[in-house]
Amino acid sequence: MNHTMEEAGQKLKRTRERLNLRYRDVEQASQKIAERHKSDEFVIALSRLADIENKGTVPSIYRLYTLCSIYRLDFHEVLEWYGVSLPALPGDAASIEIERTHMVDFSPDNHGEIQVPLSLDPGVDLRRTTFLSRVIQRWGKLPLMLLNGLDLRNHRYAFIGTEDWSMYPLLQPGSLVVIDETKRKVLSGGWSNEFERPIYFLEHREGFVCGWCTLDGNRMMVQPHPASMCNPTVYTFPDEIDVIGQVTGVAMRLDQGKRRRIRT
Repeated sequence: MNHTMEEAGQKLKRTRERLNLRYRDVEQASQKIAERHKSDEFVIALSRLADIENKGTVPSIYRLYTLCSIYRLDFHEVLEWYGVSLPALPGDAASIEIERTHMVDFSPDNHGEIQVPLSLDPGVDLRRTTFLSRVIQRWGKLPLMLLNGLDLRNHRYAFIGTEDWSMYPLLQPGSLVVIDETKRKVLSGGWSNEFERPIYFLEHREGFVCGWCTLDGNRMMVQPHPASMCNPTVYTFPDEIDVIGQVTGVAMRLDQGKRRRIRT
């Protein structure tokens, strides 16, 4: 017997007993709900309720709805008793690859929480590339359901300065990037175009920088995007520069190029 299902049944039983409801009371209440919805699928017979509580039988979605109605239970929470977590739905969907472009109909709700930064050090200069994980003053919980597929707590974050054009147009100034700290090894090949080439987030004596990297012995060249018109920089590795990780995600505006043309 699946112990998860058995424990869920016992929780339902304890809830019924706290409400001082007999099997017959639950059956009669379920008949009222079935009449309201004009469907016998909502009815819970005495024998079925006994199996749900004592044998780990999984109720149908209709009977589970009925039990939640009678016992005044949150439907999402009871689903979790049976090992089904609705906030995990978008993340599970993201793991399934579909070739065709399609709409995503998941919508955020109040179930499920992730850690997000709520306030930053007021002394942060947003014109410069900044390592957010060091300047976040307070983390809070927000029910951002659509981000649940990301392992946010185990990644690091950085803000591309509003005047940092070094990886433009791949990384726009003002972008928020996700850094995978497990990918710190500088690769020398394995990509066929600039979109596949790893972008690294690095720390040097004067701050932080994003760029493509070439490692030759103890000499590391940080190469900006050619369109940025910035110059490559060479550092002694690891004395003068350290690899924080590889940029694996980005959230950015798409109108920064126009702003740059206006400024120049």
